[in-house]
Amino acid sequence: MTKRYLPTWGGLLLLMLLHTGCQDDFFDKQPLDAVSDGTFWQTEGDARLALVGCYYTGAGWSGEDFWTARSLLYLDLMAGNGSEKELIPDHVTDGTLTASYWVTTNYWQRAYEKITTCNNFLDHIGEVTMDEGLKAMMVAEVRTIRAYQYFNLALFYGDVPLVERVLSIDEANQVTRTPQAEVWAFVGNELSESAAALPASRPDSENGRLTSGAALAILGRLQMARQQWSEAAATYKQIIDSGVYTIDPNFKELFWQTHELSTEIILSSQYQEDVYGHVMLQYLYPEAWGGWHQFSPYNELAEAFLCTDGQPIETSPLYNPDAPYENRDPRLDYTLMISDRTTFKGQTFVSRPDSDSPDRFNKYNWSGYCINKFMDGSFDGNLMNYGGNFIMIRYAEVLLSYLEATLEAGVPVDQTLLDLTINAVRGRTSVQMPAVTTTDPAALRALVRRERRVELAFEGVRYYDILRWGIAAQELNRQYTGLKLTDDPASYTAYPVDDEGYFLYQQRNFKEGINELWPIPQAEIDINKNLTQNPGY
Repeated sequence: MTKRYLPTWGGLLLLMLLHTGCQDDFFDKQPLDAVSDGTFWQTEGDARLALVGCYYTGAGWSGEDFWTARSLLYLDLMAGNGSEKELIPDHVTDGTLTASYWVTTNYWQRAYEKITTCNNFLDHIGEVTMDEGLKAMMVAEVRTIRAYQYFNLALFYGDVPLVERVLSIDEANQVTRTPQAEVWAFVGNELSESAAALPASRPDSENGRLTSGAALAILGRLQMARQQWSEAAATYKQIIDSGVYTIDPNFKELFWQTHELSTEIILSSQYQEDVYGHVMLQYLYPEAWGGWHQFSPYNELAEAFLCTDGQPIETSPLYNPDAPYENRDPRLDYTLMISDRTTFKGQTFVSRPDSDSPDRFNKYNWSGYCINKFMDGSFDGNLMNYGGNFIMIRYAEVLLSYLEATLEAGVPVDQTLLDLTINAVRGRTSVQMPAVTTTDPAALRALVRRERRVELAFEGVRYYDILRWGIAAQELNRQYTGLKLTDDPASYTAYPVDDEGYFLYQQRNFKEGINELWPIPQAEIDINKNLTQNPGY
């Protein structure tokens, strides 16, 4: 068997200039493979091309490697924010996951492919004669990309092989798993040192390249996962104090191609129409607009959005169970497409089963909701050739994480801190939810966790959150519901509904004590007998 998750240089992708007129755009390149190490590492231009290869995510709808649009969206679906028509991500957390499942295997293999590309860069960059300051910055970028992959591998798989150079096939076939704590210690050191060598900001022509803020934001995630609360708070405070990032007043448009240079965006996965576009909009759009409405949010996510008085639906006097989407946090409408309520490009979305809409509920295995977030209303091109970037980390997460880390570190929270963090997020012009005033730790903890869910929905953060909070089994062992189908559930017979009239959609059966970690891919264990399996698989 020749397939390896630690490939040698001959199979790695580099990117060349599309044409000389585009040299100012770092990501405006074309893929080229089969480049020889013996002739390549000569000039600064070679180093730049190799650097782009470390960033490169692939065109189309590629995944999964913790960096691409689909892979991040899938993580949120796995974590209980929704489903997919073919149930592809669902099987990771519905109790049916095995070591042979291609999705978790793909995350592993693609992550190690990117790590190998980074290792090759670091193995050879010393051979290039060029400005040493520029070289040091490039090295910091590559170390950060590699550290990001290792952080996620250790988060989802636990102990994983820690490899810092390109291996031969024989060496790769004998690697062993490094304890998670050692991997994360390595990641923390890589990110701390890299952040110091990276610039605080980039010109527009370098949009997408790593900054010190991006490296620190990844470091903050690591420290939160390790419950290093004081360290995490200090890391996030560095980002805040840099003054580089702000909360964008426009929540909905923030995720559109027209807002790719927003100062709220800290790190994004880069795409470009006609060069390495992707097909996310084809999957997101309902059929009435020419798409496939591939994804189905759960009603449990809809219920997490507060009412406009800042209270949950269980306690707010503004909540009307017969009109459940009225008087709600504006982000509910920005995030979900709701039948007979949401309009897009002048047309109303309809998914009622009694309608003649191409998106009517009875056609598919879906919830009746669609994802509205990322539905770029400014785009009129080919839905399978979208060039909009996908946000990986943004400033709203930094502010919410800073508040959480401070709270969990036992530091008293005051109104000044609340206004700097959660109230800045909730108070953006297009949202304007009531300010949080409670400083009670238990109440504030619940508020922050809810805020992260609704603010960051479908951005790939939810799975990370429920794992580090230790609530994955609690969240993913339940009956999930879909669209509200009737106000008279007792006499409704067309579809199974709960006692409030919501469609009984899917049951998740997450295996506590097992599914918190993904299995090591069976294909890798078959090749390398030194790799042990996680318990339960």
